[in-house]
Amino acid sequence: MRRRDVLSLISGAVAAWPLGVRAQQPDHPKRIGFLSNTPADAQGLSGLAAFRETLQQLGWSDGNNVRIDVRWGENDPDRDRKYAAELVALAPDVIMVAGTLGVLALQKVTQTVPIVFVRVSDPVGAGVVDSLARPGGNTTGFMNFEYSLSGKWLELLKQVAPQVTRGLVLRDAASPAGNGEFGALQAAAPSVGMELRPADTRDAASIERAVAAFASNTNTGGMIVTPSATVSGNRELILELAARHKLPAVYPYRYMVTSGGLIAYGPDPIDMNRRAAGYVDRILKGEKPADLPVQAPTKFALVINLKSAKALGLTVPQSLLASADEVIE
Repeated sequence: MRRRDVLSLISGAVAAWPLGVRAQQPDHPKRIGFLSNTPADAQGLSGLAAFRETLQQLGWSDGNNVRIDVRWGENDPDRDRKYAAELVALAPDVIMVAGTLGVLALQKVTQTVPIVFVRVSDPVGAGVVDSLARPGGNTTGFMNFEYSLSGKWLELLKQVAPQVTRGLVLRDAASPAGNGEFGALQAAAPSVGMELRPADTRDAASIERAVAAFASNTNTGGMIVTPSATVSGNRELILELAARHKLPAVYPYRYMVTSGGLIAYGPDPIDMNRRAAGYVDRILKGEKPADLPVQAPTKFALVINLKSAKALGLTVPQSLLASADEVIE
């Protein structure tokens, strides 16, 4: 085939492309940073896949008109600081970040690159945004928990383990969210006939000491595990301690129940990643983070592990099983 015939065919093919497809081909791909507080395990990878899939539905194809640079912070402050600096140095158009530690690390190295967060429990208290309605600055996103959820944790623990009258609350006292969640739990405790005791989760040793001391002084005790980076980083230890001391416990994350915990209730992290992709899309199209309000979670999941209930000698009420989103047998 002659050269001019080849060129003619190529020109005709390009002209035949839909206008919408041609309009989505930028001069250079947009760049998105992705910093997660989880390791690159099944949970983390499924969250990344949901983020990518939603972006693709919105017209952004990784490797085509957008490039996504991924880092895994693993709830390690040093990793978060290192990867925050790395991602900002790549000159991204926007960064999606999961977890408070990652947001704070990014805000220390940039006040201009747009940031969209997920899984931040108290963004105003943590100083991440000025207010939920008007975030200000370069940061907005999707908060992890509202304090009103704390009462639900107590109700669920009492339903699955009615003998529990004393509760050990694992919290991060250095975080505004940790103090806020404990305050909300205290306010709700009288309505379910429960007395609460806080335990600060500074490190693995402090968690082990607190749980052992609590369990040695009660046979009607249970645990309420509130969300924090320390809890996520020590989840295997917390699950092992609950099993060893025969403590019924309610958790904020599904993955803690799929790994052996009794019951969990909390926002769906996959749904939050999908919603965050929507904000990233809007920012790539010209909107400002300061104009996008911080949103509360809208999709929640109740997960129950019947094997763990049996090991604790508990019978889960049928009414609770019927309302569960997932039952692990």
